[in-house]
Amino acid sequence: MKNCDFIAAQLIEWYSDNRRDLPWRNTSDPYKIWISEIILQQTRVAQGLEYYNRFVERFPDVQALASADEQEVLKLWQGLGYYSRARNLHLAAKTIFSEYNAVFPKDYQAVLNLKGIGEYTAAAIVSFAWNMPYPVVDGNVFRFLSRLFAINEPIDTNKGKKQFTELAGKLMDKTQAGLFNQAIMEFGALQCTPASPDCPVCPFQSRCPAYATNSVEQFPVKQNKTQTKDLYLYYFHIHDGRQVWINQRHHKGIWQNLFEFPLIEAETSLSFEQLSEIIRQKSWLPGTTGYSFRLIIENKKHILSHRILHASFYEVHMEKLPAITEFISIDIRNWEEYPLHRLMQYYLETTANGKSYSILKIPFAG
Repeated sequence: MKNCDFIAAQLIEWYSDNRRDLPWRNTSDPYKIWISEIILQQTRVAQGLEYYNRFVERFPDVQALASADEQEVLKLWQGLGYYSRARNLHLAAKTIFSEYNAVFPKDYQAVLNLKGIGEYTAAAIVSFAWNMPYPVVDGNVFRFLSRLFAINEPIDTNKGKKQFTELAGKLMDKTQAGLFNQAIMEFGALQCTPASPDCPVCPFQSRCPAYATNSVEQFPVKQNKTQTKDLYLYYFHIHDGRQVWINQRHHKGIWQNLFEFPLIEAETSLSFEQLSEIIRQKSWLPGTTGYSFRLIIENKKHILSHRILHASFYEVHMEKLPAITEFISIDIRNWEEYPLHRLMQYYLETTANGKSYSILKIPFAG
């Protein structure tokens, strides 16, 4: 084992000279630390900072978040993606409010038991708020430690996660647990980066076997690569110029509880003839007249961690929107009241700016 005290001291010294000034680092409030950690999952700091500031301004404490309507929480989260994070935040706030009298629990296991909080987030909260000696192990820490110790154990296995967590715990300066955790994560984020790290100025260069063997970018090792699947989404903007149909996604999966246009999903690309037949079977449109479909956006690609989405948007204008129990009819001016996912935002931004892709009028007999 390399000198643990040396590594911890070097990390903390580097951090004191290079740390970014971020609002959640200037507080010991576990609530605000929690909000920042959830926002920064799958989100760049530059983007997350804006959302963090808005979120804590609207919901400054647990009680404010717990008493909010989920739709408002999702609306404030709009554009960040991975909306389960927002739903879990809301549910966890309700738990803290009801079971802990709105006081954030000062116990690692209790924090870990909250909805949407895993070992990393729990360790971050208790170490940053109360200096408890629980090591944080995120992607930045995996990368730094795997290179510095030439660890070939895959990080996406239980054995690998346990090994890295134990190693981080051994390196930690227990008297400065929160500071050490901040330092090791920041070092991975800014210095020991995924691609083209600045090794010549790294304080650990002389003792890094990955650098010595020119294998830096081979670490960390992963056993399983995420398998992505294609999903084809066909949206129908059906309106009469005043009212528009929307639908809320209630089933579990991507964008749960967000709003969107009527949708046809498929695992393979569909022709307009195939879409027409599905629409007829669904009886979305009255069969007494013909309709013109305008293809506004065709095959817009949107990549998620496990899905590659291909979205097309059709506009259908009616003289008067009929009542239908399957969809919600809303005033076309009231989009701001509803939380929308990124593809819906993209469509509305595109049409608002007067831009469009293929404008193709396609007749459809009901």
